[in-house]
Amino acid sequence: MKTNKNLVLIGMMGSGKSTIGYLLAKKLKFLFIDIDKNIEKNEETTISNIFKEKGEKYFRDIEEKITLDVLKKKSNCVISLGGGAFINKNIQELVLKKNISFWLKWKNSTIIKRLKNVNKRPLLKKMNHKQIENLNTERSKLYSKANYTLNCDNLNKNEIIKKIIQNYEN
Repeated sequence: MKTNKNLVLIGMMGSGKSTIGYLLAKKLKFLFIDIDKNIEKNEETTISNIFKEKGEKYFRDIEEKITLDVLKKKSNCVISLGGGAFINKNIQELVLKKNISFWLKWKNSTIIKRLKNVNKRPLLKKMNHKQIENLNTERSKLYSKANYTLNCDNLNKNEIIKKIIQNYEN
C-alpha cells in the first residue's frame, strides 16, 4: 500500500457499506470497523432501540463521538459509516482531510428495492418511498464530496471491491 490512510465507505442505508466493507477489509488484510456495530456494542442495544428509547439526537451524538474516535486513532482500516454520519460536519471534515472516502452510489429505485423488507432501520419505519427518495437525493449532495464515487447499479460485489482497490492503491 502506498498509504496508511483509512478507507471510508459512505452512502445511504442499504447501499452495502457493511457487506462491501467486510469483504474489502478481508481482501486487503485490514481491520474492518462498522461504526453502527460499534455503537450497538458501546450502547449494549440496537440502533433501533437507541432511536426508540433515547431519540435521534442522542444517537447522532454517540455516532459522532465513536466515529471521530475511530477516525483519529486508526489507520489502514476499512470503515463503514452509518448512512447519516457523513451529514455531520465534524465527521465529514475528518473523513475528507485524513482518509480516503468512497461513496457507494445507487439509483433511488435500487435503494428503495434494497430497503423494502428491512425492519431494523429506525428512519425507515416512518418513511414512504417518496420520502426515502428525497432523503437519498438530499444526502447525495453531501456524499458527492467523497474522494471517489462508485456508481454501483450495474456492478456486483466483486466488481465494486475491485474498483475500490484500484482507486485506493493509485
